[in-house]
Amino acid sequence: MSNRICHIEIDESGLKAATPQIEQERRVAIFDLLEENSFGLPAREGRAVPPGPYRLALAIREGRLVFDISQETGDKLGEFHLSLGPFRQVVKDYFQICESYFDAVKRLPPGQIEAIDMARRGIHNEGARVLQERLEGKADVDMDTARRLFTLICVLHWG
Repeated sequence: MSNRICHIEIDESGLKAATPQIEQERRVAIFDLLEENSFGLPAREGRAVPPGPYRLALAIREGRLVFDISQETGDKLGEFHLSLGPFRQVVKDYFQICESYFDAVKRLPPGQIEAIDMARRGIHNEGARVLQERLEGKADVDMDTARRLFTLICVLHWG
């Protein structure tokens, strides 16, 4: 399938060292993303869509989220920048609930952990929906891909 990401890079320059939990979330998100994803570029201005699979580099530059996209061969296709503003609150909420979850796993019974995890998944889904909205007209992603990309945005945003 050509509508997919075959390689992903995270520009970690300028980021503080990640906690072990954040690092684990990043590793899992990248692994899962590369195993299965749906990422396509829409037709624009009558031009043919460059074929995938795609290489994606994510970065934060000048306070904006940057998606740098290349073909599998390395030929650059372009990049687009998204404002971080729409993500700030949902990223903050996500990190707060993740902290609660990581803490709960150490000391609470399974029923309470499950309730916190359901809330965490709900916030994660909200972040994925925000990302899908922000990518409209720039890239087509399914919900699972948006969820995994949202995890990586969190790592960049607060890393």
